[in-house]
Amino acid sequence: MPTSEIASPHDAPIFAPDAFRIEPADAALIDKARRFGATVLAPRAAEHDRAATFPIENFRDMHGEGLLAICIPKQDGGLGADFKTYCLAAAELGRYCGATALSWNMHVCSTLWTGALADQLDLSPADRALHAERRRVHYRRIVDTGALYSQPFSEGGAAAAGAVAFGTEARPVKDGFIVNGKKIFASLSGAADYYGVLCTERREGEGASRRNTLYLAIPASAQGVSVTGDWDPLGMRGTVSRTLLFKDVFVPEAEMLMPHGVYFRAASTFPHMFLTLSPTYMGLAQAAYDFTVSYLRGEVPGTPPVKRRMFPTKQIAVAEMHVMLEQTKALWFQAVSDARANPSREQVLRAYAAQHTVMENANALAVKAIRTCGGQAMLKSLPLERIYRDSRCGSLMLPWTAEICIDRLGRETLYLPGEKDD
Repeated sequence: MPTSEIASPHDAPIFAPDAFRIEPADAALIDKARRFGATVLAPRAAEHDRAATFPIENFRDMHGEGLLAICIPKQDGGLGADFKTYCLAAAELGRYCGATALSWNMHVCSTLWTGALADQLDLSPADRALHAERRRVHYRRIVDTGALYSQPFSEGGAAAAGAVAFGTEARPVKDGFIVNGKKIFASLSGAADYYGVLCTERREGEGASRRNTLYLAIPASAQGVSVTGDWDPLGMRGTVSRTLLFKDVFVPEAEMLMPHGVYFRAASTFPHMFLTLSPTYMGLAQAAYDFTVSYLRGEVPGTPPVKRRMFPTKQIAVAEMHVMLEQTKALWFQAVSDARANPSREQVLRAYAAQHTVMENANALAVKAIRTCGGQAMLKSLPLERIYRDSRCGSLMLPWTAEICIDRLGRETLYLPGEKDD
């Protein structure tokens, strides 16, 4: 492996615990992720990026560290991280391998959404008890055997943006559902043990409704599940997000990750659940800045110890990068700290602004890093070229693309709820 891919385990945290008032227990968990990223993910990142192979060994090692269970409640054998702590830990992993961090998010959300997020929703006692019973089954699979869950979301239409019902449909039958449909850009496809599929429950004669969205855990081994297509994208190559097909797949009712109607309630009352793609890109933003500073100081492993820091143009560029990074960090940290059920209008608008800012600035910082460091920094033996490619398409990721964030910010700033023009 290129020596330049071996990061220092002594990199400073992206968010210093004292400065950002992070509790010691949370800081220790975030530090665990940072050290894991530096020592385990960084040395493997280039290999999986180049070959577009899924880094299954990273996830096996995560199981040993407890990181697959980071958001599983402690009483169920997990580490018990809340939304903010998870986001800060994910940013640290994204700093060292964007593809692993993004795939990890797809796994973790199956526990975050069913755990800390669901615990804040107003559920009936019956739904609460049923949910607690069912989620323990999934948690045990993860804690005991390292089972991997994914979260295939996109279908190529407006469903992933929340505009229409999902085209993947579940028909109720005795003791479960028959699922048919397709998911594209499905991270962990072919590697996950269970696919956490969002689909629309359709009873005979009913129309499709977002209110009838089901969240089902479909075993990868179930009859009728298949993975198709090639995977050779610009960036995030190690996610191996191929297309998933479901053809008359029987899913037992016990595999519901949320009770009837609860996903729609969560999406309506806990919008920050859709902010969890952004930590990876917060980490990439930091990585672009880190590389630039190390390169100009002549400290990048595997390169000659040539210093370039004495040139005023380089100093100005780094200063501009520092300002952009700090602006991004401050806004994003506040947004992930805001996460809760029924947030205020201002908190929702800030979440849109933070998502847009992180996704756009991660790549802007990578572009600035390339301009500042020069042509040698674009060699594939160095990580900056991969950071640039991995950060390029973050603004396109549903459900909150950069364009959707701008559209909602403009509309919801100018129109209060219920207002319309005559």
